[in-house]
Amino acid sequence: MKAVRIHGYGTETVYEDAPLPSVGEQDVLVRVQASAVNPVDNAFRAGYMAGYYPLAFPAVLGCDVAGVVEKAGAQAGPFKAGDAVFGRANLNRLGGFAEYAVLTASELALKPAALDFQQAAALPHTTLTAWRALVDIAGLQPGQRLLILGASGGVGVAAIQLAKHLGARVTGVASAANLGLVRELGADEAIDYANGGIPDSLRDIDVVLDGVGGEAQERAWKTLRPGGILVSLVQNPSAETAAAHGVRAAMGGGIPPAGPVLHEVGKLADAGKLRPVISSVLPLNETARGLEMIAGRHTRGKIVLIP
Repeated sequence: MKAVRIHGYGTETVYEDAPLPSVGEQDVLVRVQASAVNPVDNAFRAGYMAGYYPLAFPAVLGCDVAGVVEKAGAQAGPFKAGDAVFGRANLNRLGGFAEYAVLTASELALKPAALDFQQAAALPHTTLTAWRALVDIAGLQPGQRLLILGASGGVGVAAIQLAKHLGARVTGVASAANLGLVRELGADEAIDYANGGIPDSLRDIDVVLDGVGGEAQERAWKTLRPGGILVSLVQNPSAETAAAHGVRAAMGGGIPPAGPVLHEVGKLADAGKLRPVISSVLPLNETARGLEMIAGRHTRGKIVLIP
């Protein structure tokens, strides 16, 4: 098969021939129809994740996958050859940037009927990240107020829609060019980060989802009500600063099996309550370009790759 691999940390990606991955009893071999690029792919390539998920080289990057089951292991649950699926590959082996990928059955769900493969590939990692932050960590409730920093990125797009489904009131911070998208996705208020950033008048926020860090994170503390929570995806928030403001802080993380959440995500997509936003579709042999684009952290939604 063709695959995009790296041969060491910090090296360039190479589009090349690679052997088909082996299939264990709890694994599913997927003929990839689409995959998607995430900032975590650049983190893996740079070696930032080596302490948690060391790679064996040459390594195929990529965790978002949508495709058709080619073969299922004996203990791969309900999946069978011919099923259309989507999933997030185990972060300890990745493998999505290839013509075939192996995923543990617990990381897969049937593809939503309402979405094509490209749309389905744009959902897993970012939607799971948003779900983990808002549902599992923050416990976002109906009627609560959510502030999203980086609202037009992959996680932000998912977070807006998920929060509205949960009944929250959403304020999204993004660039001027993306404020229309933020509102279109359901945000009740959209703020231009370049026009003074978070206004001093913004108060009584229950949950801040921080996808930016730095100065934006520092300005967000004062928006929280007493007892509120800031969940960051990019920069470990200061426990001391949180205590000084009488609020809580958490780092979005934890990688439970994706399958159960993706099953719920699929139902939301089929009900028209969750849709991906795709900014670019590139052939697999232009993966390096996709990684470079997402490194700028100004992409709109997701970048999708097709074999």
